[in-house]
Amino acid sequence: MATGLMSDEKYREHLKGCDHPERPERFDAVMGALSRAGLVEKTTRVPSRDASEDELLLCHTPEYLRIVKRDVLSGHPYLSTGDTDITLNSWDVAVRAAGGVLNAVDAVCRGAVKNAFCAVRPPGHHANAGRGMGFCLFNNVAIAARYAQRQHGLSRVMIVDWDVHHGNGTQDIFYADGSVFFFSTHQWPLYPGTGRADETGEGPGTGTTMNFPFPAGSGRKEILGAVEGSLVPAAERYRPELLLISAGFDSRIGDLLGRFILTDADFADLTRAVMEIADKHAGGRVVSMLEGGYNLEGLGSAAAAHVGALVSPTSGKV
Repeated sequence: MATGLMSDEKYREHLKGCDHPERPERFDAVMGALSRAGLVEKTTRVPSRDASEDELLLCHTPEYLRIVKRDVLSGHPYLSTGDTDITLNSWDVAVRAAGGVLNAVDAVCRGAVKNAFCAVRPPGHHANAGRGMGFCLFNNVAIAARYAQRQHGLSRVMIVDWDVHHGNGTQDIFYADGSVFFFSTHQWPLYPGTGRADETGEGPGTGTTMNFPFPAGSGRKEILGAVEGSLVPAAERYRPELLLISAGFDSRIGDLLGRFILTDADFADLTRAVMEIADKHAGGRVVSMLEGGYNLEGLGSAAAAHVGALVSPTSGKV
């Protein structure tokens, strides 16, 4: 089976014409790099679609959806809930991003593709049930986890977030829910100021949140070390049935908003490590979705390394 690739030109439209780090050119950088690397033709296209409001409600409150619609349709420059810039088409684009990710979950869970990468924007991991923040409207990875459970009957989903910023929204949504395991490596201190090592879940979710805050200048040793030394044994105990990746490439060296020093080769090895967990416990099922990454050249090359490992996990492996 091939790797699925889910993308849509519509993802270019959010914040078009705005001077913003999360700009439409990010989509071009990713897709251009995948094309130049010959990866587009090695993947199977997964179509996009709009998420329904019922699907958004898997993780967001009805009141929050009303707020987003109101703010967008009113022409507000940003969400009233937080620091997320919007344009008149932001609802439409964000709904298409969330729905496309769900199509990728379907394709992987039904065995149409072995794994998938979703070149989506806007990103999602800062959005919690009732608040958009940090460039995010809807939490794509959280909705994907809930959808996989509802639509495909999965009991245990594991989310791996290597964005340089902590995925506070994802953590909030699943903090007291043991059916979704959330693992994050992130720079500390840095926006949004969450993700301490002692944040490990509560109630039924105790022990299913795992945070690794690292200082600026951290790289392969710390981040891959956390995956191999802590996530792998945690997965042995947890036995996830699906792996979801919040693939933030702002943890790459030279990013505009982060100070980690991961290289393209490091992202390939991180991808392989997650795939090995999936091969052992989840029938190889991995769905990855774009989060951050703001140096366009670095974003493209890191995304290509990541997708290259999904397509051919042994290629380039030392």
